[in-house]
Amino acid sequence: MLAVVGTIPEEDFPLVTGEVCLDTDSIRLGDRRVSVNRGTPALLAAAIRTGEVLGLPLPYAYLVGDIGLGHGSRRIYEHLVRDLPDSRFSVLTFHYLQPDVDWHNKVLFAVEEMNPRPILIADAGFMYAAKMSGQSNAYELFTPDAGELAFLADEEAPHPFYTRGFILHDENRVPDLITRAYEHKNAARYLLVKGGEDHVASKEGVHAVIDHPVNEALEAMGGTGDSLTGIVSALIASGMETLEAAILAGRINRLAGHLADPSPASQVIEVIAHIPRAMEEVLSKVGYRDDKISSEKASPINPDMTIVDILSRYRQTEAVFKQYDERAGVCLCCQALFDPLKEVAHRYGLNLAKLISDLKVAAKG
Repeated sequence: MLAVVGTIPEEDFPLVTGEVCLDTDSIRLGDRRVSVNRGTPALLAAAIRTGEVLGLPLPYAYLVGDIGLGHGSRRIYEHLVRDLPDSRFSVLTFHYLQPDVDWHNKVLFAVEEMNPRPILIADAGFMYAAKMSGQSNAYELFTPDAGELAFLADEEAPHPFYTRGFILHDENRVPDLITRAYEHKNAARYLLVKGGEDHVASKEGVHAVIDHPVNEALEAMGGTGDSLTGIVSALIASGMETLEAAILAGRINRLAGHLADPSPASQVIEVIAHIPRAMEEVLSKVGYRDDKISSEKASPINPDMTIVDILSRYRQTEAVFKQYDERAGVCLCCQALFDPLKEVAHRYGLNLAKLISDLKVAAKG
């Protein structure tokens, strides 16, 4: 399951947790409704739409009000330290939070107590804290824009406010800034850099540049970077490998924006509404296949498949299940042969995204 941690720009919004659903142009968590215009609500809405296509469970959210003073962020940090060790998520995405190095480190310690340890994604304020603490290598993916990338690339800046002038962002210099961020160990395993062109990179260099379709109205629209982070979070939660997920998320987000045919007055919820159609077009072109998007080229392994279904199609995956027997404490093929992967992972405390990724590697081999 995907979990998202973020804030709502309302001072009196209480700390709430639980599964989030999308209700027209708002997200709903319990009896709380929040309009989707940008920020964490846009991220969650995009993740929900993506998950609908992939058959994923609704994302879990930790939300609190914070207008930039940090009071709400500190409340949610304190809650996470208590709650995370006993929680089970395959992917944990941190979004708009007031950066606080001390609290960041306490949260990261709590994450290390989780079994299984989730895949970590960070954007915005929490990404700043990860860099400031020297713990960037604990993360699978950062999703900065070009300005945030400049901070990651500046090894001396203790805070984004102090990013040196000569290194301030210039989209033409994004590849150089990526290189610099990795040289100084201030980047996650992968970077998905958002901008006029989206760059997907690792310490090996830039793997892909996504630059079309182009729609000028999207440049001025708030929330499209948030929707991109939501899409990639859900793709990774489905078991897709991070590099593939980042590239496809960039394409899906751009195509959804194009399909929305936005005007300067458009809102990001209009883009999010077109994510399912954009996913079908993009994923079908690369040969992805699941219950709703079919192609003969790709492995159809997904969270809803049972162990027996997988073994019947890919006998070589039996070795993977045997490797996971020790972690589960049981023989999976004996005790859970007819159960869906998502139920197996939840019951035995396994990292669903990592399990699916390992199964896909075995299936291809």
